[in-house]
Amino acid sequence: MLIGNYKVSYAADQAIFRTPASRAWLWVLLGVAVAFPFVAGDYFLYLANLVGIFTIAALGLNILTGFTGQISLGHAAFVGVGAYATAIAATRLGLPFWLAVPAGGLAACLAGALVGTPSLRIKGLYLAIATLAAQVILEWVFTNWTGMTGGIRGINVAPAGLWGFEFDTDRRVYFLVAGLAAFHTWAAANLFRTRVGRAFIAVRDRDISAELMGIDLFRTKISAFMISSYYAGIAGGLWVYFAKVVTPESFPLSLSIQFLAMIIVGGLGSIKGTLFGAVFVTLVPEGLRAVVQGATAYSPDAMSWLAPMKDIVFGAMIVGFLVFEPHGLAEIWNRIRRFFWLWPFPK
Repeated sequence: MLIGNYKVSYAADQAIFRTPASRAWLWVLLGVAVAFPFVAGDYFLYLANLVGIFTIAALGLNILTGFTGQISLGHAAFVGVGAYATAIAATRLGLPFWLAVPAGGLAACLAGALVGTPSLRIKGLYLAIATLAAQVILEWVFTNWTGMTGGIRGINVAPAGLWGFEFDTDRRVYFLVAGLAAFHTWAAANLFRTRVGRAFIAVRDRDISAELMGIDLFRTKISAFMISSYYAGIAGGLWVYFAKVVTPESFPLSLSIQFLAMIIVGGLGSIKGTLFGAVFVTLVPEGLRAVVQGATAYSPDAMSWLAPMKDIVFGAMIVGFLVFEPHGLAEIWNRIRRFFWLWPFPK
């Protein structure tokens, strides 16, 4: 039983994995992740790739909303900016994927800086409306700027390649997505061990007090928007090489709501909660689809219920977690872990 976990240095206190058990479980998780594509079928590989891409995007939104307190309803639009920038860089500029994907992240980063500029003057509901306006405007651009985006036909992209090796199947794409998801999760976790990350949290908790302490509010908020949008852009770039095509309908407002559901269900201001939320919210539509398909035996038009049912379930989940468990799945996991730390003794 764990009865003490004493720190004797600042580095030990700031470590991400603070106990031998947590480090051992990390290696187990890595082993499972490496073995997974060799034993999983095509459907589960598809879901795993989707979870990895959504994890990167949701991490970006949690950095902005959960850690910095800046609400955004336009996160899917920044994913779209990254996707289109990646596709254009790959098809028209001929850049390899290892340059095209960062180019998408940079383009989304610049878009985030532009949209985040009003954050010094407005916040809360007003900022949410401003980001919603950005979502609507960018959706219109994706659809109507046909000379650049291809309009509703979109842009087709060849599979990613590296040193003659092509990521042309879901199994091969898995290693690309999983590697980048792991790297960006590690980077996000380390971000909040730095001065910049602590400034984000200070602005979230009390922005006026943070400014009195010497934190530049405008620079901090813009930095949060830029980092968040960069993550979204990277996710968009991976989406392009995963789907092999980018079209305007891939980045609707409902996707922004889905990202918001991920960080609320998983836990605002929690890296671990973001991972839980991305897995949970990605699998919910698949569960609903299985239920609806089962219902077609009794009602032939049951599939028409799927889209509205998904929106209702997402809305109910957001409200339910806000009311009954504001800290999300991360807090539920922490309570379970604390129970087994003390078991069989009572609290």
